[in-house]
Amino acid sequence: MAIKQKISKFMQPMKVSEDLAAVVGKGPLPRTEVTKKLWAYIKSRKLQDPKNKRNINPDEKLGRVLGSSKKSVNMFEMTKLVNKHLTY
Repeated sequence: MAIKQKISKFMQPMKVSEDLAAVVGKGPLPRTEVTKKLWAYIKSRKLQDPKNKRNINPDEKLGRVLGSSKKSVNMFEMTKLVNKHLTY
């Protein structure tokens, strides 16, 4: 008999908004994969502040996800802003 294992909330695929999909690709994606792809995007475009690596300086695409009025976003604040673009 196989035991059905419950999928943790982090691994559960989520719908991705259009703005976020422009950065990480079409969903559904688990939250862990969204985070991984988001950091790959940030690093490939050198969007981390060179003086303070905790801060992200969003380009136009990422700015739509994080709120275009933000010039720089702390990486902890970024998680909260990205969550608004994920739904079950």
